Amino acid sequence: ALRRAMRALAPWVTENPLIFHARSAAPEDVRRAIEQAAETGFELVILSFGSGFDFESRDPAYAATMKELVDHAHARGVELGGYSLLASRRISDEHDVLDPATGTTGKHAAFGNSPCLESAWGQEYFAQLERFRAATGLDALEHDGNYPGDVCASTTHPGHAGLLDSQWKQWRRITDFYARCRAEGVYLNVPDNYHLNGSSKTGMGYRETNWSLPRAEQLVHARQHIYDGTWEKTPTMGWMFVPLSEYQGGGAAATIEPLAEHLDTYEAFLQLNLGAGVQACWRGPRLFDTPATLALVKKWVGWFKQRRAILESDVIHLRRADGRDWDGLLHVNPTLDTKGLAVLFNPLTTPLARQIRLPLYYTGLTDTVRVRIGEGPERAAHLDREYGLTLDLTLPPGLTWIELR
Repeated sequence: ALRRAMRALAPWVTENPLIFHARSAAPEDVRRAIEQAAETGFELVILSFGSGFDFESRDPAYAATMKELVDHAHARGVELGGYSLLASRRISDEHDVLDPATGTTGKHAAFGNSPCLESAWGQEYFAQLERFRAATGLDALEHDGNYPGDVCASTTHPGHAGLLDSQWKQWRRITDFYARCRAEGVYLNVPDNYHLNGSSKTGMGYRETNWSLPRAEQLVHARQHIYDGTWEKTPTMGWMFVPLSEYQGGGAAATIEPLAEHLDTYEAFLQLNLGAGVQACWRGPRLFDTPATLALVKKWVGWFKQRRAILESDVIHLRRADGRDWDGLLHVNPTLDTKGLAVLFNPLTTPLARQIRLPLYYTGLTDTVRVRIGEGPERAAHLDREYGLTLDLTLPPGLTWIELR
């Protein structure tokens, strides 16, 4: 109860945190990640897949080390979490889900192999996650390969009688666990639609192999996936991904590291994600490598936090990215002083002169609007009879934002 009360008062806790996915869980690297997060304004460090972090460790010394790191993170105004893989792996014939047609493990599962959540292993797995979290105070769980709905024909697993109750019992096992996590204020990154059962965020909809494409193509498909994913989710419900270091192949052409050598791509990723109100998993060994890189990250994190309320509001879709012309979204919220914020991207290397109509019905504005383009002066304009505003714009390469009050 005391921990929940303290978390309620913690000024850095947010339901849409800026997340650094640290690639190494070595203590000295975690401390460096925490310091970089604090310096740039990032709010959560997750010890990523492949980092060496082990949620299933039963070593008291390891748990003590993690608790020290959690305490250090909190002292710097940062939260700390870790990754655990559940379903998309094989445990054993005894503990995996059994195919009702063949009575064997393997191809029947959604991910090929999967442990049964109500096997002895499955029950102990969830108990271990809770023990480790209680011992360390970790603030977040990225739960990969979460339960996909597999049935199990085993009659010897302790948590279900047989095939007919296997799906229900496994679903209750994981959702009850998520409920307990949320009761303790634990942030849940879960790549499935468990929102109504406690998860904080799921994938926006990208394909991981896309991150092996050249950087310029990554930028286009990232904006496409945000545009498509926010038809069925609010911006804060889905995460995106930014491969600071190489991911899924692609070599140097697909990689932002060394960061200082690709500031243009790094800035474009900051603009497109934060401009959409979407948080990404920024995965790599560091968030900055030079003073110039640090200044760039702080600039756009500061820009986002200054406009956070409207950027995390609902969106109106304006034009989908195709890499050949402008694309963009319009954030709307009639309860705020800034009732609309349009984010428009020019993917070309030359300016674009375009006439663009902004549909402002859902801003709550009915007659006049105060318009500010970027850091320019504010001016008044009249809405048309369909509550829209048409602007003649020259869009420079990159991001243009338009605030509407």
